[in-house]
Amino acid sequence: MTIELDATRRALMIGAAQAVVTLVLSRPSWAAEALPKMTVTRDPNCGCCGGWITHVKSAGFPVEVVEAPDLAPLKARLGVPETLISCHTAEVDGYVVEGHVPADAVERLLIERPQATGLAVAGMPVGSPGMEVRGVPPETYEVVLFAPGGQRIFARYRGPQAV
Repeated sequence: MTIELDATRRALMIGAAQAVVTLVLSRPSWAAEALPKMTVTRDPNCGCCGGWITHVKSAGFPVEVVEAPDLAPLKARLGVPETLISCHTAEVDGYVVEGHVPADAVERLLIERPQATGLAVAGMPVGSPGMEVRGVPPETYEVVLFAPGGQRIFARYRGPQAV
């Protein structure tokens, strides 16, 4: 009887150790699952929006896509300044993300939780996520934090890399 208990304890300890190793090794997938759902509203005819959606999905954001031919009313309702308007608008965990904002900037926004409406990359800078052009060097661009009271630079990027 004692032998069976020892074998059972040993099996239990081995099983527990295997479970811990599995949980530790799978932790990056937990982090991805912990990211909040992002709802992206885009013009169905815009190709670069699809590239940006692929970028944020690969960073681990679950994404719901809404297609609309006219995004102006949504942008106005969400408080996107005219000077920061781009081709698609996302909503994530109470924030607005306008244009080709890198996923790591969105993650930083969600960690820091500043009092703001959201982030934007104005226009469509070459090299920003979804705007990669083979053979063309990426532009340096700014990610802007905006709120009703103003705007400030949140980060600078050259292509996908923060600078």
